[in-house]
Amino acid sequence: QVQLAESGGGLVQAGGSLRLSCAASGVTFSLYGMGWFRQAPGKEREFVAGINWSGKNTYYVDSVKGRFTISRDNAKNTMYLEMSGLKPEDAAVYYCAARYSTGAEVAGSPHTYPYWGRGTQVTVSS
Repeated sequence: QVQLAESGGGLVQAGGSLRLSCAASGVTFSLYGMGWFRQAPGKEREFVAGINWSGKNTYYVDSVKGRFTISRDNAKNTMYLEMSGLKPEDAAVYYCAARYSTGAEVAGSPHTYPYWGRGTQVTVSS
């Protein structure tokens, strides 16, 4: 059974940085494409960044390009999201998600990810 656990959220001032982690278990991690999503109160869950199984291909929503970096360590069964230059509008619950995929593509739709973590809260004060 695939289990995902996010960590690293917290309260940060605008302009600050955080690193989120997503630890996977019960899965051959290198066979899965991964994604980060976020959901703010009253808003739909939105794609933030994704990475293919090897880590060679990544994709970001325009609003975080140049500020966020997604990466993964298949030896540690862990995915990361380095966030810098945080803005109040980045505040949300951040979720990691997994989908079985050994291709080069990175999926952006939440409907294509069957496995989800419980989320970690990111709060950005202005």
